[in-house]
Amino acid sequence: MSLSSGTTSTEGSAGAGRPVRIAIEAMGGDNAPGAEVEGAIAAVREAAGSLEIVLVGQREVLEAELARHGVGDLPLTIAHADEIITMHESPADAVRRKRGSSIVVTAGLHKSGAVDGLVSAGNTGAVVASTLLGLGMLPNVRRPAIASFFPALGEPAVVLDVGASVDCRPSDLLEFAVMGSAYVQEVLERTSPRVALMNVGEEPSKGNEVTQAAYKLIDGSPLNFVGNVEGRDLMTGAADVVVCDGFVGNVMLKVIESVLYVLPRFTGGDAKSMDMDAIRKQFDYEEYGGAPLLGVNGVVIIAHGGSSGKAIKNAALMAQRFVQKNLGGTIVERLREVAISNGSE
Repeated sequence: MSLSSGTTSTEGSAGAGRPVRIAIEAMGGDNAPGAEVEGAIAAVREAAGSLEIVLVGQREVLEAELARHGVGDLPLTIAHADEIITMHESPADAVRRKRGSSIVVTAGLHKSGAVDGLVSAGNTGAVVASTLLGLGMLPNVRRPAIASFFPALGEPAVVLDVGASVDCRPSDLLEFAVMGSAYVQEVLERTSPRVALMNVGEEPSKGNEVTQAAYKLIDGSPLNFVGNVEGRDLMTGAADVVVCDGFVGNVMLKVIESVLYVLPRFTGGDAKSMDMDAIRKQFDYEEYGGAPLLGVNGVVIIAHGGSSGKAIKNAALMAQRFVQKNLGGTIVERLREVAISNGSE
């Protein structure tokens, strides 16, 4: 185990003679730093030499936590960060005031090229703010989007945005569609993913001005657009990618979470009439690790605040896949193809 006081060497590149390097912000989650350290150890062991992890946080605390595990010579390092941004702080204010916080330091490691991607179970708003400030956006992307899995018949649907951008233009929703389609095709390996627009009716004329205009833009793109879907269609398997603004997406996310919580109580806990375990597994953030923040110029995985070691492990492995697949480069190319198809380039 190597314990460093700063960043890791930036020589070489992932996939070209060295393992992928992922930073885990280790202080912000509800179960930090225990879950973060446990997950980091499990991830590097499972990756078997293809992954290195930098744990970011208070050195003494992390050293003590690592000492509880038999880590030997596993590829784990520590980058010290004095401060912690709590879940209850204002994200923008906290990022400005706490430049030495674990979230800001983690974003800085990615910006400098010391790591190839990052994972955080901390304050979501602070993660978004620090990465936008530090990494910026991909070319031709105006707003970021958090992509989350929703349970569905067959494969789970990917919904974006679920909270990063609450006021969107039609062009933003087109960009979300492109990014979501690239994610599902390249990382989840689904051929020609079906893209739908969340709306209040199936007809192209339904919805407000933003969704009507977005329908025309997405329909005129090279994407496999299957049209509008309503809330009742979300879990039927009607689409692989469902696009909406962050306000709508976050409300849907919280409603589904509450339904999965209360439904067994309405049925008296009887799972015979419905496979609640299968539904929970599709929606269980631990199975996927976290939700990618798409559109930023880097690899950012936002883990659930209550993440366990299993969830952190899967988030780190998800970040590794994003780096290996070069999803950012694919998104840039797909956006260029869309621009050419509509005559804007």
